[in-house]
Amino acid sequence: MKYITVQFKKMNWRVMPSAKTATKHSIVIPALRARSSFGKLLDQVDKENRSLVIEKRGTPRAILLSIRDYVRLAAPEPEVLRVIGEESRRKGTASLSSRQIDRIIKAARREKRLSEKSSAKK
Repeated sequence: MKYITVQFKKMNWRVMPSAKTATKHSIVIPALRARSSFGKLLDQVDKENRSLVIEKRGTPRAILLSIRDYVRLAAPEPEVLRVIGEESRRKGTASLSSRQIDRIIKAARREKRLSEKSSAKK
């Protein structure tokens, strides 16, 4: 695995490119350093959107990543939701407020009831 060295907060870190994108990097740190500065590492993971590879005796043992990245990995967006979102943006309905959506739903239900009543009378 190819590492590069990055300076962060006056310390040198070994960094390896992430498999997801070339712009995101994972910082590799020893387990002892992770234990002694865990709070700072949590802030760093959250603010910089980076993951940390924690190694013990030179062997990667764990990964610390933000909750955002975890959710993205654990529950990826289903294809159906992605398609619906794209269609919504294309139609311009992605920016509707919940009140506007409620009005549209009420109007559609009212129209459906009226059409059912008129077809029942025939």
